[in-house]
Amino acid sequence: MEADLHDLPVPLLPPGYACVPHGSPLLEAHAEVLFGSFHQEVDSVVFPSLGDRDGCRCLMVEICRKWGFLPGATWLLTGPDGPCGTVQGVRERSGVGAIQNLGIVPSCRGRGLGRALLLYALHGFRQAGLGRALLEVTAQNDGAIRLYRRLGFCRRKTLYKAVPDFRFSFPAPLL
Repeated sequence: MEADLHDLPVPLLPPGYACVPHGSPLLEAHAEVLFGSFHQEVDSVVFPSLGDRDGCRCLMVEICRKWGFLPGATWLLTGPDGPCGTVQGVRERSGVGAIQNLGIVPSCRGRGLGRALLLYALHGFRQAGLGRALLEVTAQNDGAIRLYRRLGFCRRKTLYKAVPDFRFSFPAPLL
C-alpha cells in the first residue's frame, strides 16, 4: 500500500503513552515488542522471523544497518506497563519512505496507538524530505488495512508469498 505524505494529521496519544525516538539502547525493547505483537499472528507464518525472539532481534539489527535506515521514522511506544508498540522506517533508493514493521502488543490494541505510531513514522519521512510512503500488509489483517486506508494508503499491487505451513494451503497475499 502507498500514501502521499501531504496534509498529515497530528499524532495524538492517550494519556500515559509516549513515543520514544530511536536509539541503540532501545534495540532490545523494539525486538521484544515486535515478538509480542506478531508471534501469534498470521504475519509470523508469512515472515517466520516475527514469530521468534531471536529472529526479531536479528531483524531489528538488520533494519538498523540497512542503507536508508531513518532513525526519525523509527519509534518505540511506551505506556503505563512499559514498551507496547514499535515502528521502523527506511528510505528506499527510489526516494520513498518504507514502513518495515508496525506492531502493537495485543493487550494495547483498540486505543488508537497504531494510528499515532504510524503518524509519528510518516512525519519522520516528511522531515527527511520524502513525499510518499509505502508498506506491505498481510491481506488477512483487516484491522491494519482499515487503519492504513483511513490514513490515505491505497493498494498499489498484490504480492503472493508462499507459506510453508499446513494451516494455510494457499499463498498469503500482501497488499
